[in-house]
Amino acid sequence: MKARRTVAAALSVLALTAVAACGKDGSPNSDSAGAKGGSAAPQLPTYQVNADAKLDGSPTWVEAKKNGKLRIGAKSDQPFLGFEDVQTGKRNGFDIEIAKMIAADLGFSADQIQFTTINSSARETSLAGGQVDYYVGTYSINDNRKKTIDFAGPYYIAGQSLLVNKDNTDITSAETTKDKAVCTVTGSTSVANIQKYGAKVTQFESYSLCVEKLLTKEVDAVTTDDAILKGYAAKNQGQLKVVGATFSQERYGVGLKKGDAVLQKAINDALKKHEDNGDWKKAYDATLGLSGAEAPAVPALDPTTAS
Repeated sequence: MKARRTVAAALSVLALTAVAACGKDGSPNSDSAGAKGGSAAPQLPTYQVNADAKLDGSPTWVEAKKNGKLRIGAKSDQPFLGFEDVQTGKRNGFDIEIAKMIAADLGFSADQIQFTTINSSARETSLAGGQVDYYVGTYSINDNRKKTIDFAGPYYIAGQSLLVNKDNTDITSAETTKDKAVCTVTGSTSVANIQKYGAKVTQFESYSLCVEKLLTKEVDAVTTDDAILKGYAAKNQGQLKVVGATFSQERYGVGLKKGDAVLQKAINDALKKHEDNGDWKKAYDATLGLSGAEAPAVPALDPTTAS
């Protein structure tokens, strides 16, 4: 009997070890999968590299092909949107997927991409100076920026919204923020937009600090573009939620060097292809969709971004 009990115990240990090993079986979207509960999580799409891509009329593409790498500017601090794991150096998020699907159509595999974190204030100078080949990172299309760079897209329509604790039933829209403590980033356009509704605004240097204050209930809400808020809601699933209709509009585009019409058209073509074949929605569902917010309508490409 003692021997049988010993064998049974050993088998139990082996079974538990096997289960633990299965739990460690990762994927390119393992963080997202964990947030949704394992195998039921939406999976990221894969992108077939276009080996026949040829953009001889694009100086940017020709140089990238010669060097065997594509330099893409991105954000690194926006969960499920544009985020870099500092331990592994790997990037993930919806914007990262947009960058990768474009790269595949231009003839570059994922291991030929060199991501570079570019601060918002340096985006135009980095593109104009050729430090990056294109930029994908909550980059709003506007006429002032078009003076120095070009855009492809838009690939996403964002709007200012509100992030609150899951148990908050008082704040349901911008109109309900009167006298409420609302946090946002110093110097952002979000400040004036929410002050119109009578909110008491607290400002920090980063959204992550605002979210920390929200989780400890030192502020009532955080406000910025809904895409950024969805990322934080996905990261803190079960604790935070995005509420209310958006009360501004931001058209996210892909920034590139001014005058490269061939590359601009190729990026627009890539966006259209991956929107039509379902990759866009799959990428959204496996990233920002983990916030619980349904995928918005795919925006139509802006004729003014096409040469």
